[in-house]
Amino acid sequence: MKKQLHLDADFLPYGNKNTIDYEAFLFNGGEPHIKLKTDLSDTECVQITQRVNSFNDMGLLLLAIDAVQRCGVPKIEVLIPYFPAARQDRVMVVGEPLSVKVYADLLNAQKLHKVTVYDAHSEVTPAVLNRCEAIDNHKFIQKVVAQLGSSNLKLISPDGGALKKIYKVSAHLGGMPVVECSKSRDVKTGKLSGFKVYADDLGGADCLIVDDICDAGGTFMGLAKALKERGAGKLYLAVSHGIFSKGLESLSQYFDTIFTTDSFRTIEKEPQLVQIKLADGLLS
Repeated sequence: MKKQLHLDADFLPYGNKNTIDYEAFLFNGGEPHIKLKTDLSDTECVQITQRVNSFNDMGLLLLAIDAVQRCGVPKIEVLIPYFPAARQDRVMVVGEPLSVKVYADLLNAQKLHKVTVYDAHSEVTPAVLNRCEAIDNHKFIQKVVAQLGSSNLKLISPDGGALKKIYKVSAHLGGMPVVECSKSRDVKTGKLSGFKVYADDLGGADCLIVDDICDAGGTFMGLAKALKERGAGKLYLAVSHGIFSKGLESLSQYFDTIFTTDSFRTIEKEPQLVQIKLADGLLS
């Protein structure tokens, strides 16, 4: 029998059947702790799900894995949709860590049966994780396009890093037109500049920017201005992992609708935001 252990009560990507009851809390010293309350003696596999937004979240996940292992469960699978430090997948300047590998090594040491991530930032994450299944964003974007229902919609690649993935999305959608864009980033300061749209005239076409992560949103706001200068119609944004560290107010001034999943956090109803749950067929 396979059972589910959901470490975030607001995140049930596999539903709420065969769930494991547990108690989790922080000790006074700040250490996370977990105690499983469900009998796992007849359990062949446990699927653990966790949204990792802090090192304490990762700590709770590691403790949960250990607790399940000590119950004699032979197979453990883990779903971490937004993999922590996925953007730190290379050392840009001397003195920085290769952060994504630090997190990966912690999980690899647990000898898990499978680790599932959603819309990996780059090919590095699946490469450093043992027995990793990386699920693409195709069904998410398919749902977005269906909701928009526009007959004159172009997919926008915000930079070179997104090119390979967006052409795969285009192929999945039957060959939707793609517009390539680029930007410049100062690796020391992180400042963005030089947004370019490689199309002379968009002719009023509606544009859907597709990417994996939106943090502060500077890339997308800068690109929105450049798209409008090239004659874009309505602007939409679809990001698999919505961090939105600066909120949505500024982004909403540029985009008619912003789409994301619940991979990073559950967001209360916001104007212009549509959050599609991973449980709504995005993981199958």
